[in-house]
Amino acid sequence: MSEAAPTRLRQAVPEDIPALWALRTRCVREVCSSHYPPEVIARWSAAPAPASYCGLVATGGALVAEDADGRVLGFGVVDVAGAEIDGLFVDPALRGSGLGRRLLQALEQRLAPCPRIHLAAALNAVAFYRAQGYAVLREGGYPHPSGIVLACVFMEKRGVAG
Repeated sequence: MSEAAPTRLRQAVPEDIPALWALRTRCVREVCSSHYPPEVIARWSAAPAPASYCGLVATGGALVAEDADGRVLGFGVVDVAGAEIDGLFVDPALRGSGLGRRLLQALEQRLAPCPRIHLAAALNAVAFYRAQGYAVLREGGYPHPSGIVLACVFMEKRGVAG
């Protein structure tokens, strides 16, 4: 699939949070539901944006991909202090378009000084991250702010700087 329209990447601002969170919730319901049971999807998708996420957006840790009309097509969040990709979501209609890879590369550039980049991949995203050079460290659980523990795969990528 190709991107529906030209996209631009820009820094997210706090005013973007409602649109970003709506896209994240849609992705959880439409994409993650292939790998998690309905009761997990219900709790995960109902959770409001946590303060930690809002803080990362407010301090410049998020990028937005948008079309010419300003519609959010995807976004990603990094925690530079933790050398971590904290989230990456792309409009389900654009899966396979290359937009996720483009966003990930831009996020990785923000973490280029870090010798290793870490992330906790949702089960449905493991193949994507492997294709981008991430290695599996271990399977585990991510303590989600909603109170559930999400099954995930902890991954890392070394030597991003270059």
